[in-house]
Amino acid sequence: MSREDHDEAWTDDAVLDGRLRLKQPRRGHRFGHDAILLAAATGGRAGEHAVELGAGVGAAGLALAWRVEGLRLTLIEIDPLLAAAARVNADRNGLGDRIATVALDVMAPPAVFAANELGHGIAHRVLMNPPFHDPATQPPSPDPDRRQAHAAERGVLAHWTRTASRLLRPEGVLTVIHPADRLADILTALDESFGAVAILPVYGKPRTAAIRLLVRAVKESRGPLTILPPLVLNDERGKPTADAEAVLRAGAALPLAAD
Repeated sequence: MSREDHDEAWTDDAVLDGRLRLKQPRRGHRFGHDAILLAAATGGRAGEHAVELGAGVGAAGLALAWRVEGLRLTLIEIDPLLAAAARVNADRNGLGDRIATVALDVMAPPAVFAANELGHGIAHRVLMNPPFHDPATQPPSPDPDRRQAHAAERGVLAHWTRTASRLLRPEGVLTVIHPADRLADILTALDESFGAVAILPVYGKPRTAAIRLLVRAVKESRGPLTILPPLVLNDERGKPTADAEAVLRAGAALPLAAD
């Protein structure tokens, strides 16, 4: 893990008000609120197996493992250096005995997943924050790591969703965070294999457009679509709301996790 050998290339950051400490690259893709919101929206029970797709240095998955004692977790990340950092982060936070990390492309063929002991139906839960910047309409980042984490050709979301469906057992649960303006893409991608879709909008401030959608869907379910009350991150003055503080600082779960 050559980047890890150079302290100036990495930062050591507190997550959940210091409950977790995570190393991440100083430059390139860095985790933020989305990772913690994704963890808060994901349910789990002791003895279950969850898989995070595109885990980066493990922020979302490790926040979930911290909240749900006894949950087993596999972190899948395409960048071997970030996957190695996720392994380090799991160990240094006392979660290593429940965490596996795999350097693997989410869009790899099923046989490659199977060769890494990630065959059909191995997971109770999948969580993911897929890349979403369309390079055809948004200039790609000059930083290769950020470009890999954020840029998505058309069809990537559907491919990630198919991978999640393959990994999940029947009635397994997928949790996704995605930009609010991509709702139609999300519903289209889920339509093939999922039902009982529940959507929790996230607003930056009151009386503004939603910025993110947290989505839970159940494999092979015929349940109806549900839209839940929103999470508002900041009040009119820009001060974090009590609900946001409970999630982002104290590690509270969101209603989507209550399944």
